Amino acid sequence: MDFWNLAIKIGFLLQTTTGVLGNFSLIFYYLGVYYRECKLKPTDLILMHIMAANALTSLSTGVPHTMAVWGWKQFFNDFGCKCIVYIQQISRSVSIGTTCLLSVFQAMTIKPRKSCWNHRGKAEKSIGCCLFIIWVLYLLINFIFFVYPFSKTNTKNVTTKRDFEYCSIVRSDQIIEALYAALVVCPEVFLSGLIAWSSGSMIVLLLKHKQVAQHIRSTHNSSRTSPESRATQHILSLVSVFLCFYTLSSFLRGCIALLSKHNWWLGNITPFISLCFSSFGPFVLMNHYSVMPRLSLFQMRNKPP
Repeated sequence: MDFWNLAIKIGFLLQTTTGVLGNFSLIFYYLGVYYRECKLKPTDLILMHIMAANALTSLSTGVPHTMAVWGWKQFFNDFGCKCIVYIQQISRSVSIGTTCLLSVFQAMTIKPRKSCWNHRGKAEKSIGCCLFIIWVLYLLINFIFFVYPFSKTNTKNVTTKRDFEYCSIVRSDQIIEALYAALVVCPEVFLSGLIAWSSGSMIVLLLKHKQVAQHIRSTHNSSRTSPESRATQHILSLVSVFLCFYTLSSFLRGCIALLSKHNWWLGNITPFISLCFSSFGPFVLMNHYSVMPRLSLFQMRNKPP
């Protein structure tokens, strides 16, 4: 057990560090692009908001759990615990919402122009509004449960407390939990299904495009692929990583919610899996979107002769 304790400690430390540095690096990169060009592409704007939500996840989930596994326990009071859980829920929900927006927008982008639902111009103009709605909606929904007096500090029934290692709060009653599930969890399940559907639609279009491309290559002897195909493949890789970790994280979170007592493994593996997307997401983007070569090219262009 000492070996696994050390492995969990190092794992949380590395995961939190890479998540914070990776997400903030991309955020500053996109801010630099906006400063140079005074605008961002719709896809870059969505990706920036995904990184912002992931950065909040790394800070609100990774940092407290890392401190807890290294020995600092119960260092938040009741109000601080509610605040940190509030931020965790917002970042998780916004990450799901913005990833869904990214997947749907990319699917609309590569649709044939004759398609009845292809309105790329209108979609690009509404991206900013959609992102604003996602943030405000989840801020308000979670704020309702934040201000609701579901936690009574004078309670003596410790069996109703939910322990996060770094703090603990009293669990809400069944009605409040059911209402929260209806307003937050159910839409997240729907958004995940929408992500899977839009990704499947892109896969079908990619297969059709591959057949056409093979015919063109055989005619013109060209091995180049279209930018749309490369961009779609990059989005699919990001969405696949997201769905994989989110599904496993949701299952483990459900186990913790249903079980009054859980073992050491479940209590540590669940937040570790929840942090995987926020930690690995930036590196998926750096690899597939070639952020670093673009950044290096920009620096070379601006280097004085």
